[in-house]
Amino acid sequence: MTHADDVTWMERAIELSRKCPPAEGAFSVGAIIVSADGEELANGYSRETDAHVHAEESALAKLPADDPRLAGATLYSTLEPCSERKSRPLTCTQLILRSPIRRVVIAWREPSLLVTNCVGVETLRKGGGAVLELPELADAARAVNAHLLQ
Repeated sequence: MTHADDVTWMERAIELSRKCPPAEGAFSVGAIIVSADGEELANGYSRETDAHVHAEESALAKLPADDPRLAGATLYSTLEPCSERKSRPLTCTQLILRSPIRRVVIAWREPSLLVTNCVGVETLRKGGGAVLELPELADAARAVNAHLLQ
């Protein structure tokens, strides 16, 4: 993927994040899984299917774990994947590491608002993943979460 492709997919993920029902104590996040050849495989957003589902979790759940296209895929998430979670046994970082996806692109890192020290990026990198940040889209991703960041 080129940088322009990454920006285009992240802009689409930001659009998805706007579908999230706002919630106190939860970020609004959009996620898209894109194959190596640029095909959208799945997408998801926070609280899409229940009050606790995260965007990455929702997108991953829409594909079989053994889908061969996941090996070269990129997961775009508007926020750093969670590394700590109360509502589910597995964090989004763990779900990604259990999948064949090894490239993740984020717009911004999780601030120390709900989780004191999110280490999703570091955990993914330690697990063999490549993580790219698009700081030029961080403000757009943060704007969707204005209800929390005031």
